[in-house]
Amino acid sequence: MTIKSLLLSSAAALVAVSGAHAADAIAAQPEPLEYIRICDAYGTGYFFIPGTETCLKVGGMVRTEGEWYDAYDPKHVTGTLWHTRSELHLDTATDTEYGPLKTNMVLRWDWNDGNSTTAKLLWANISLGGFLVGKADSQFSSFLGYAGDVIQDDVVSYGPGPTNTELNQLTYTYDAGNGFQAMVSLEDSVSGNDTYYDEDFVQSNGRSWRTGEADHYAPDVVAGALYKLGNWQVGLVGGYDSIVEQGAIKARVDATFGPVALFLMGGWNTDGDKLNKYASGYVTDGACPANKEELCGWGDWAVWGGGSYQINEKLKANLQLAYTDSKIFAAAANVKFNPVKDLTIEPEVEYTNWDSTNEDQWAGILRFQRSF
Repeated sequence: MTIKSLLLSSAAALVAVSGAHAADAIAAQPEPLEYIRICDAYGTGYFFIPGTETCLKVGGMVRTEGEWYDAYDPKHVTGTLWHTRSELHLDTATDTEYGPLKTNMVLRWDWNDGNSTTAKLLWANISLGGFLVGKADSQFSSFLGYAGDVIQDDVVSYGPGPTNTELNQLTYTYDAGNGFQAMVSLEDSVSGNDTYYDEDFVQSNGRSWRTGEADHYAPDVVAGALYKLGNWQVGLVGGYDSIVEQGAIKARVDATFGPVALFLMGGWNTDGDKLNKYASGYVTDGACPANKEELCGWGDWAVWGGGSYQINEKLKANLQLAYTDSKIFAAAANVKFNPVKDLTIEPEVEYTNWDSTNEDQWAGILRFQRSF
């Protein structure tokens, strides 16, 4: 082999080796597969967001129901209404030196016969170390527990409503770990949809029972305590409406005896001649005499009671009764049927009587709901 041939052969070999190394350098390497890790420290359904230490839970529901007449309004003229709703629930949790840092968000979409779809940010809040800040149900409604396990449980309202049940708040809850809890909350006193303090609404409807100034802002205050021991729970909660400068107090007892669960709740209004946020009612022209809308509220007091009976693993019966000093009586009864897991079929019948106008109303709902 000549010197020239040897040099050419060596150069070709070097080019080939260099090309092979260059190809190796730019070749994409597959990333290692990362499986979803379950995060069971915060309950069922949480998983770690890949690449983070934040746990995420996704849930929600799809509901469709037929409604016949309206338990809130004796002059309701629409015989049948079909209503469909969907919700998306997103919860996060991360461990910190101060305890779990959590967020809770609920997005809701509604569609009614003849109407377009409406969207609502129902809840959006942050919690850490016993503190909660953001939008959630008023603590006056939720701290002791809602009313009975019926669909129309608030015909006699047990908290702010109907337009300002969910509101912005800064809440601290102390949990002693032995069944005792205490809570104090500063709540938004002028919600965006709140007609309580809308002066145009007041004047156009001739309502004279509201007091205070609509543009005066100071937070409402809610405080409460409860104690749970075994199958019993007792609690007390109070709310102060800073604009009306009145409030309400509720006391509640719950008891469970095997398949039977019972509750009794009573409320007292600091001024029965005024309708404040925490002793509220549903203002409808049919239910309230002219310039006497306070009759839609509690008056001086209100009482709720009821219970449930777990017939078997798939069938549960529920009953709730309520009555006010303003002589409103409301009753609702239903059965919840779960033919398969996470699917509920719920027929309900309701009756309301407004003694102040000598009127009453029968109503009913047939609900289908798939939760996930």
